[in-house]
Amino acid sequence: MNKAELIEKMSEKAGMTKADAKRALDAFMATTEECLKKGNSLTLIGFGTFGVTKRAARKGHNPQKPKEIINIPAKNVVKFSAGATLKKAVNKKK
Repeated sequence: MNKAELIEKMSEKAGMTKADAKRALDAFMATTEECLKKGNSLTLIGFGTFGVTKRAARKGHNPQKPKEIINIPAKNVVKFSAGATLKKAVNKKK
């Protein structure tokens, strides 16, 4: 499912226009981004938790020149941990 399909489904389920659904989704994404940039986590009970973890600097190999060792810098990585309700829904038999 892509963003346009998600907006369409949201508008159907919430009984709103596609324009309103797009604004709601854009607001959610912007708010989530702001929260994660500050280093905070975002928890949606039953759905899951978005968080930021730090990945340490490390050495790696250049895929084009396997013998060449390169330094990979430290960076922040976004993580998502699914909540119990979402896990249960995904594993439910049809």
